[in-house]
Amino acid sequence: MQGTSTELETAAPGKQPPADVRTAVAGVGGYAGGELARLLLAHPRLTETKPLFLGRVADDAPGGRVPLEQIQPQLALGTGKHQPEVVAFNWKLIRDSGTEIVFLALPHENSREWAPGWLEHGVRVIDLSGAWRLRHEANRAIYKLHDADPVLGEALQAEAVYGCPELHRPEIASARLVANPGCYATSIILALAPLLRAGLIDLDHGIICDAKSGVSGAGKAATAKTHFMYAADNLSAYAVFGHRHTGEMLEQLGLTSEQLQFTPHLLPIPRGILSTIYVRLAERAEPEQIEACLRSFYASSPMVRVHATPNLPQIQHVVRTNYFDVGFELGKDGRRLVLVSCLDNLLKGASGQAVQNMNVMCGWDEAEGLK
Repeated sequence: MQGTSTELETAAPGKQPPADVRTAVAGVGGYAGGELARLLLAHPRLTETKPLFLGRVADDAPGGRVPLEQIQPQLALGTGKHQPEVVAFNWKLIRDSGTEIVFLALPHENSREWAPGWLEHGVRVIDLSGAWRLRHEANRAIYKLHDADPVLGEALQAEAVYGCPELHRPEIASARLVANPGCYATSIILALAPLLRAGLIDLDHGIICDAKSGVSGAGKAATAKTHFMYAADNLSAYAVFGHRHTGEMLEQLGLTSEQLQFTPHLLPIPRGILSTIYVRLAERAEPEQIEACLRSFYASSPMVRVHATPNLPQIQHVVRTNYFDVGFELGKDGRRLVLVSCLDNLLKGASGQAVQNMNVMCGWDEAEGLK
């Protein structure tokens, strides 16, 4: 894996971080896009240069623009205040606005197609889709991506940095293209990384990850399995051997498919993820050793909260925050370990983590605008 959790410095020594940057959001209509717009509009570093919101909803609208509140009513400002708008996309607008960082909250195939153009125009990209997360073709195949220029696509793929600040902070700071992690992947990777780095887990025994997510994790477009009549008063497993986030876990944790089993479930709640992870330790340990390992690894990570055993995280304690909470219980034999992690899939699992990445890229406080 790239980087370590202790490498907090993101700006060159003596270099002052920019007071403000010009940002844009492409694809503001979904759940993650709405949360991203909310965070950017309230971000203390973006008070002078409000984000530029781009969307196809404005393509045929009069003047090529529509009020943001038309598609995200919760973001309407008070009477007398200038209301944000969504505007039709064009490169002249991007150049004239001086956009420096763009967030792509688009379908995977659109992000794969659009990112090269933004980079060519000198704009740094934070992509919230799965288009650039995976280095190995075998793992990437699940997205069925196509590059108009395969050579350029592979070059950018090699350049892309996996946007998990707790693991890759130094690389994110200087990156042109950041691939924001998946929500399930974040919940598993952050729970396991400290123990795997310390060599505490018996990989021959295997790792079992049982994760449950709220319905918003499936996106805004309704399907037969996410509408109310199916999801309410129900709990269901899906994609048992083929979830698209599994490849991220394997690549970022340095595991093989035989060493990790990931099973996702759909919870009848709007948002939030709880992951229960079962491992066997390589050697007998005490609870204090496990807690010390987690706390030491995340000592410089303001968005991670470690619970002292036997207190375990709950979804209600992280929902609508950018925190990742992790706790554990160790069996009396000192070998059987159960980790429990929680996060909000729309924030630490998507938009909040994207803003966290922006903060790192700009040399700002990593938690700015997120607490």
